[in-house]
Amino acid sequence: MKLTYTEINGYLIPDLILPETDTRPIGKYGELRRQFLQEHRPDLFDLMLLEGTLHSHLADVDAEARQMVEDTITRMARQQGVDEALKRADPLAWAGRMNATKNAAEEAVLPDLLYGDALE
Repeated sequence: MKLTYTEINGYLIPDLILPETDTRPIGKYGELRRQFLQEHRPDLFDLMLLEGTLHSHLADVDAEARQMVEDTITRMARQQGVDEALKRADPLAWAGRMNATKNAAEEAVLPDLLYGDALE
């Protein structure tokens, strides 16, 4: 990579242009990953930011985490008998059990995916 400079008022200023960034949205899980990287892995955060790979990484993590959580919720709800019949019979019980299932699924899936150091 060859660095070029522009002279402005007698000072040489490097021409820094980041590569095109990914335009996919970064959801809840991507933002959690960003916060983790900023607080606990600032070196990796800065490197990815400078290389232009941060947004893409966060969008990938968000999509993967969202899919894994949804799959886990579906599996856990089926195992616990949280289905449409319960939803029709007792909507409040269904909502409470689904919220508990979602929380349990996030606890099971997210620690390794969001807070792990491996970049996949």
